[in-house]
Amino acid sequence: MTTTGKASSANSAGAVPRPGATRNLVVATIGFTVNFWAWALLGPLGPGVKERLGLSFAAQSLLVAVPVIVGSLGRVPVGALTDRYGARIMFPLLSLATIVPVLTLTVVDSYPALIATGFFLGLGGTTFAIGVPLISGWYPPARKGFALGVFGIGTGGTAIANFTTVRLADTYGENTPFLLVAAILAGYAVLAFLLLRDPPGRTAPAGSALARTAEVSRLTVTWQLCFLYAVGFGGFVAFSVYLPAYLRTAYELSANDAALRTAGFVVLAVAARPVGGWLSDRLHPVPVLVWCFGGTAVFAIVQAFQPPLMPVATIALLAMAALLGAASGAVFALVGRVAPADKVGTVTGVVGAAGGLGGFVPPLIMGWVYGIEGSYTIGLMLLSDVALAAAVYTAVKMSRVDKKSNLVADTAPRRSLQA
Repeated sequence: MTTTGKASSANSAGAVPRPGATRNLVVATIGFTVNFWAWALLGPLGPGVKERLGLSFAAQSLLVAVPVIVGSLGRVPVGALTDRYGARIMFPLLSLATIVPVLTLTVVDSYPALIATGFFLGLGGTTFAIGVPLISGWYPPARKGFALGVFGIGTGGTAIANFTTVRLADTYGENTPFLLVAAILAGYAVLAFLLLRDPPGRTAPAGSALARTAEVSRLTVTWQLCFLYAVGFGGFVAFSVYLPAYLRTAYELSANDAALRTAGFVVLAVAARPVGGWLSDRLHPVPVLVWCFGGTAVFAIVQAFQPPLMPVATIALLAMAALLGAASGAVFALVGRVAPADKVGTVTGVVGAAGGLGGFVPPLIMGWVYGIEGSYTIGLMLLSDVALAAAVYTAVKMSRVDKKSNLVADTAPRRSLQA
């Protein structure tokens, strides 16, 4: 009797993932990686397009930025649609839709056409908002942080794009990267439809996607999570975008050396994401975020004084990569704890958009400050201030939010029994 009671208690506590959870996690992570690969195709080709079309640096930046901006903002409606229709429909659908702009890149060559194609290429970046509610539904709270961190490894699709796109184009022909990615997307769409399953017991919420987005935008916790993700993931995106230019200007590195060091930064940040989720499962997301943001603030101050590249600057930059990557994983472990269960997709869309957009503000500030001061010190000190503010805010406010959410969850079953 006692043994049965304990087993039942463990089950209700959600200590064990549901059967099929691992399969869905693997399939979703593959899909996220492939779609992110497609999303990032224009980035590595930007310098070549600039030279071929005689573009300015501003025009080249816009060309690369359009897919990222659309992929970030597009997470809001895609997250809401995922709440409504489920990941089994949305993942194959978005993967197939992304094939169209990928193949279009094989025939367009003018700047306006490339901008328009890049707009629709942003669809690949929205798949983040499909995977998070799917994984959240399959995994219990004790395993959710690590599972979402593993799913976040899919952001490494940008690294695949950077490592392979130019090399494939130079070796096998300029259209090879696009044809290869289109074929992989088509194969994945079939795989996802056959193997992905929405979590058992998932119910489609009532109302339109617009109404649900408006509803979650009225939740204070949505904007709190947006701020934390804009600092964590936004900081990672900012460094991955601006680090090559920073290394070339501050340390006079060659383009290839700066690119390789940036790739190392990206790989470490991506690898640290599941670690942040794993630590959040065992400790709690709040202390993990406090330490990650606090550590980022310290290392940003160190880097603000432009120390020697070896070893001090290298250690500082790689430490920030690990801390920002772990913070990104911890934020979505917190999303799984504090977001309403039937609105996880919609909340994920809004928070994911904030993270993507957060990555574009720091590079603009860094460039502006450098143009005025001829130094990156002020920009890095501002990063330190924002990270420190995020650490303090997390410690003071988010622990209260989590306790309140747990209190509601704990009292809900007792109310139903009394009724």
